[in-house]
This record gives sequence, structure tokens and C-alpha cells, in this order.
Amino acid sequence: MTVKLIYPITLITSRFGILKGKILPHHFIKMKREGIKIVMITAYTYYQALIADAAGVDGILVGDSLGMVIMGYQSTLPVTLPQIVHHLKAVLNARPKALVVADMPFLSYEVSRDEAVRNAGKLIKLGADAVKVEGGTEIIDKVEAMIKAGIPVMGHIGLNPQRYLQLGGYKLRGKTVDDALKIIEDAKALEEVGVFSIVIEFTVAEVAKKVTEIVKIPTICIGSGPYCDGQVLVFHDLLGINPNPPPFAKVYVNGFELFKEAIKKYVSEVRQNVFPEEKHYYRMPKEEYNKFNALLKEKLKRFKHS
Repeated sequence: MTVKLIYPITLITSRFGILKGKILPHHFIKMKREGIKIVMITAYTYYQALIADAAGVDGILVGDSLGMVIMGYQSTLPVTLPQIVHHLKAVLNARPKALVVADMPFLSYEVSRDEAVRNAGKLIKLGADAVKVEGGTEIIDKVEAMIKAGIPVMGHIGLNPQRYLQLGGYKLRGKTVDDALKIIEDAKALEEVGVFSIVIEFTVAEVAKKVTEIVKIPTICIGSGPYCDGQVLVFHDLLGINPNPPPFAKVYVNGFELFKEAIKKYVSEVRQNVFPEEKHYYRMPKEEYNKFNALLKEKLKRFKHS
């Protein structure tokens, strides 16, 4: 019996080949089951995404942290959906194998279920593999609506930077019994409506460990200890570009000093006429230059007498 293909084989490759080797939300759940640690990093530009993907991360978060590390805001609150869209496009142009998660900025999902679905849908239509939202039980109806619409959602509990004004600052979470139980309640509520993973930020390690043990979906820690199923760090913190990283971030290289010294050298070489060297520019063929010089002299004479 001959089976007639609906698509030519080349079309199957181009339409469905995107799945080959590409990390999707269900891969994160599989990694938890298999005990493989998940590694995520934020990225906001084409080259950042290219570098992160080449380094082998599992997930790239186009985070609202761009407000602080790209725009220089004092918090993430001023970040807008168009700004997330702008940076998401740049990251997607790198065509990363890693899962690409787009942050939903403050007030892009809290107002109503319809608005949450509409805004999350914009990010998915652009090419994001999932969206991330901050909060627990207080936003559960919006999260449920997004998931029912077919949008993969990553939760974010513990410290929610978008709620720092309510919390009284960027404070460590889970230190008290009541707060610890609230975090557990948030995690369970998010799992029950169908999020595929949960970020736990700046929370005591014991509570993050309990959440990780209780839920079947993966947990991604940032400043919450080693017991989560994975870790996420901000690009500028990890590479030392941010001179004042949060206390929980490990700095792997002093990028600020590295880049500063490179630029200082450039400034010095230009002023001393060391740069550019012969290898950095191009010359006319000698015969062409002689012709050009002769014609230019004639033109200059005409300019002088006109």
C-alpha cells in the first residue's frame, strides 16, 4: 500500500524541522523526571542570545530585568510590552535551540483574563516558546485563561520584583512560617492550573527545596539555593557587566573592567594615531590613484577660478 504524503518531504523538514533539537516546555518537565539540571540565562539582544545558545543553556528568558540592565531604570515597573516585543524579536533572530521565554511586564496581565490572553498571545505569535508571569493565587485566574488558550506559562513565586512596593522592597522570602506556607500554596495553585515550570526568586533554600519536592513540574531558582531543578541568572550579573549585582548572583568574569579596559585602549590608540593600522583599511590601485589625483587637480583649478 502506498501512502500519499500530505506535504513534500522538504516541507516536512521546513515546517516541522523546527522541533528537531529545539527545546520546548515539555523538555523541561522531562529533564526534571530524569534528574538533569536546567540552566537558564536572561538575554535581550541578538548576540547575547547567540552566545548563550552556543554555550549550551537550556532556556533564554527575555526578562523585564531589561528595565534595569538595559534601560537603567530603578525597577522593572516602567517596562512596557512593546519593549519586551522589541528585545524578543532580537533574541529570536538568533534562532536559538534553547527555550525562549518572554516575560510579561507589570500590568500586561493583571487587569483581566482577556487582556492577559491577548498580550501573552502577541508574544507567542512573535515566536516565544512560553511566557512568564509573577505571582501566585492572586493571578491564578489569568494564568488558567492563558493556559486554556494554549499558551505555555512559566510561573514566578517568592520575591516578585513587580510587587516590590507591596513587599516593602526586595526582601528575602520564606523566612517565616506564614510566608513559607504562602509560597507553597502559590506553587501548588500554579501547578494545578497547568504551568510547566516555576521560577523561585530570593527565597530561603529550605522552602525552595520543599516546593521542588512537592510539585511535579520543574523549579528554577534564582537566589534560592541549590535544591531546585535548575538555575537562572541575569546575563549582566553573570558576566560582571553590572557593577552592583544582587548578593545571590555569582560573577564569572569581570566584564565591566574587561570592556572598560578594551575601550580605554581604543581611545588611547586613536589619539596616538596607532589605530587604524594598515590591515584595517584599503587603498586605491596605484594607476587609479594617479588618474584620480590628476583629475582632482584640474577640478580644483576650476573651483579656484569659478
